[in-house]
Amino acid sequence: MIEKQIVKKDEYSDDNRIIGEIIGSNRGPTVIIFAGIHGNEKAGVHASERVLRKVREENMMFSGNVHIILGNISALNKDVRFNDSDLNRVWTPGKMERIKNNSLIIDSETREQISIYEILKSIVRTEPGPFYFLDLHTTSSPSVPFITISDSLNNRKFSSNFPIPVVLGIEEYLEGPLLTFINDHGYVSLGFEGGQHDDPDSIANCETFIWKALVHSKCIESDQILDFEKYEMRMSNLCCSYQFFEISFRYELKKGENFEMRPGFENFERIRKDQILAFSDNKELKSDQSGRIFMPLYQNQGEDGYFILQKVSKFWLQLSKASRKLHIHQFLRLIPGVKQDPENSFILLVNPKIARFLAKDLFHLFGYRQQIYKDEQWHFIKRDRRITELL
Repeated sequence: MIEKQIVKKDEYSDDNRIIGEIIGSNRGPTVIIFAGIHGNEKAGVHASERVLRKVREENMMFSGNVHIILGNISALNKDVRFNDSDLNRVWTPGKMERIKNNSLIIDSETREQISIYEILKSIVRTEPGPFYFLDLHTTSSPSVPFITISDSLNNRKFSSNFPIPVVLGIEEYLEGPLLTFINDHGYVSLGFEGGQHDDPDSIANCETFIWKALVHSKCIESDQILDFEKYEMRMSNLCCSYQFFEISFRYELKKGENFEMRPGFENFERIRKDQILAFSDNKELKSDQSGRIFMPLYQNQGEDGYFILQKVSKFWLQLSKASRKLHIHQFLRLIPGVKQDPENSFILLVNPKIARFLAKDLFHLFGYRQQIYKDEQWHFIKRDRRITELL
């Protein structure tokens, strides 16, 4: 096993975007960890450095390889979320096509994106896999740690190894997240939110998540990790009473809007219908539903004021799993006004007049969570898919 650590704490350089690599045997998986995609979220960077140091000091043996990649280096050095654009909102099909064709206006985040993309292509081309992609983040509000995933069965299966809340369907409301781009190529990809930005516990939570991910991906045996029971205990103590949630509402900030979240909200806190959540240009914003507040905005940069979550029942999870395994989703194409995209077998094209009468939950059940309106019709995108190259 070869372990390489390159960057010193709080000294970030584009020449050293890979802050550490663990090269084990060729018999295991490849785990790719992103840290600092947002420059004001450094807990994941420091947690990764802790893991690398522990691997070196204890001379651990790995099956497969681990690569830890820095995200927005320029923003990390300035301690800001981003410079020109959010690096976690730029991985859209259109922009990726322009990157491949070298037809882009280059700004700060585009340079970061191209650098990350070239590294990913190199890793995927040269290593056999299976591949696991992990993206480490923190939140502006106090929060228990949680996982976000695109709702594919392989993502659900891997996230079930962690006894913390899992949020489905965030890709319905956000355009261009890094992990959505990766998941669109069929890979297991989990986002982990370790807690509030400046809370020291967030570093420990991210470190715990990394160790458990390395064990559950079968990259390392747990008995090689001294104090692994301590990490298991830490995450178990963070457990909330219900594991799976889905987003039912997003408040998107408008350009130039004067938005102010009411103080004191914490992630997953219960809210009631008609409760005042925030102010927009000094006008009250009330919730139109009961649920749980999710990722309330308490920082200057960001596009999302807050989300509202609802529980996902265990019955629905099991029903959707069985339906997808039996490929019952193919019957959706028998509905008048619904047809398969001739250029992409993972997309259903739906007539807008028909879509008004079809419950969104029906498409969710069969794994079609993301929907895009284009060319005067709805495109429903399936999350479960086979592996394709990141080219």
